[in-house]
Amino acid sequence: MTDPSTTDQSTTVPSDAPSEGVPAKGTSAKGVPSEASEGTPSEGAISRRRLLGTAGATGLALGAAGGAVGYATGSSSSSDASSSSASGGEVAPLSSLGAGEVMFHGKHQPGITTPLQARGHLVAFDLAAGAGRKEAAALLRRWSETARRLMAGEAAAQDDTGVARDAGPSSLTVTFGFGHSFFARTGLEKQRPDSLDPLPDFSSDQLDKARSNGDLWVQIGADDALVAFHALRTIQKDAGGAARVRWQMNGFNRSPGATAHPMTARNLMGQIDGTRNPKPAEPDFDERIFVPASGASGEPAWMANGSYAVVRRIRMLLDDWEQLSLKEQENVIGRRKSDGAPLSGGAKATETTETTEMDLEKTDSRGDLLVPINAHARISRPDQNGGAAMLRRPFSFHDGIDAKGVPDAGLLFVCWQADPLRGFVTVQRKLDRGDALSKFIRHESSGLFAVPGGAAKGEYVGQRLLEG
Repeated sequence: MTDPSTTDQSTTVPSDAPSEGVPAKGTSAKGVPSEASEGTPSEGAISRRRLLGTAGATGLALGAAGGAVGYATGSSSSSDASSSSASGGEVAPLSSLGAGEVMFHGKHQPGITTPLQARGHLVAFDLAAGAGRKEAAALLRRWSETARRLMAGEAAAQDDTGVARDAGPSSLTVTFGFGHSFFARTGLEKQRPDSLDPLPDFSSDQLDKARSNGDLWVQIGADDALVAFHALRTIQKDAGGAARVRWQMNGFNRSPGATAHPMTARNLMGQIDGTRNPKPAEPDFDERIFVPASGASGEPAWMANGSYAVVRRIRMLLDDWEQLSLKEQENVIGRRKSDGAPLSGGAKATETTETTEMDLEKTDSRGDLLVPINAHARISRPDQNGGAAMLRRPFSFHDGIDAKGVPDAGLLFVCWQADPLRGFVTVQRKLDRGDALSKFIRHESSGLFAVPGGAAKGEYVGQRLLEG
């Protein structure tokens, strides 16, 4: 699914994600590990964790209870906390929001199945003139070490700016991918996957080439804006003379704990955005989202346990959308705006919820389909696209208001799949042929990136490609 509506194929947060404010599986809210634990900074380095002292897991249930997530100062005033720290006393614990930690090392890279974060940055780089495989390997080694340190709540290894000095890890993730052009630049054309072939053109495309594609791609997400910016700035500085920024985009989502109970996020059209994302608990989840380690799929060995990310900047034509009546908006999507429930499905409308199965054949008293034939939710369903599925993980964006008073806003669409031809391309072609939502959106930039599997301890991301 390739556009920003409520979709029957996706949700911005995986369905098995924890409640808002609760760290994801594979994360930690216990605070500071022992000094001997993996990820301890080298001697002389500044550790944000040491600066904060003990980080407690306070407020873990606040998202579900409807309360506001607490701050690191707890009930103490900031002056009390400062004097306590200065005198060697115990610093107030981090809230659950700041203490959440995602592991850098693992089977898959972070930022794919990680619950959606409140802040995000997408940035693409091109290798500098004269830079090749050797320089790319050194760059990925630097970037991987930086990601490991920052995700653990530590300072950068060199010239840390101190922007995130007072914060915990805040569920920071940094994810790396390779674009089609990377392989020719590094002499690795024989290792370029067929799945990385350029995406076809679509009728809704009005793409800006300067903001599309790139040799390298980095996705950054965190639940704190300063933590996310700090990671972006550090990654940019780490690039040094090896690579230059091609394009960069900023996004956001609702903050964990902002709603009275955990719920699917809304997009800038006001719609609940995503209901039927593939679920990690489903037996075919890995098959749909990740490249198998066996090599049976024909993918190169270095892509084992990796995935393919399609990235699209989708402008929402909000002035046009907001002129529609509520009923018209719901017919475009095929779901109620209030709660995301399908316009058909339950025996009684009052008993229908977001997760109620949509009845595509149900009609009203006049014989008209309750879910219109061109409704976005109908067209994008996996069972209407040969089972095609992808894991959506987008961010909203707002880049100001133009001279005509029109907001430059919409969705930074990111979706993950084992095969983009069977996933994104299949669904987008179907949407291209008659999706009611198409007249209210515009695809303005695009990229496809091969995202290798996670790095084992002692490795850097992409090592099996660059040193294989």
